[in-house]
Amino acid sequence: MPNFTGVFPVYEINLEINTSGDVTGDAGAWVTIADMETASLSIDTGVETWNSLTEDGWQRALATAKAFTLSLGGKRCIGDPGNDYIASKSFANGRDCDSRIRITFPDGAKFEGGVVISINEQLGDATNVSPLGCDLTSNGKPTYTPAA
Repeated sequence: MPNFTGVFPVYEINLEINTSGDVTGDAGAWVTIADMETASLSIDTGVETWNSLTEDGWQRALATAKAFTLSLGGKRCIGDPGNDYIASKSFANGRDCDSRIRITFPDGAKFEGGVVISINEQLGDATNVSPLGCDLTSNGKPTYTPAA
């Protein structure tokens, strides 16, 4: 187990994508994605609510669904395997947009799951470094392994 406590800068996470296109397995190459500047992991909870007579009309609730989206933003870096892989999904559709991500946090905890790659940013002003942005949306149940 890493000897780690306290806060950490985001750049200390290890973010990898699997280039096999398989959302369920470990086949293919795990690579990092060069020149990403932002990474935002959001976890959405589907909640069903109802108003019960036994609660005098007060609302009850139950979490019934989960989904995550990892939004990445950065620069287009031609020649980097991870960056090229993400960019190659720009005009893809269907299962061709499938992949798998793995995030390892500084304390050793891991988050891994199948995703659909959706490109949301390319090109820009004439004098900009070309951007590359995407949303990696959950495709199936991910696994979270706490730090040992």
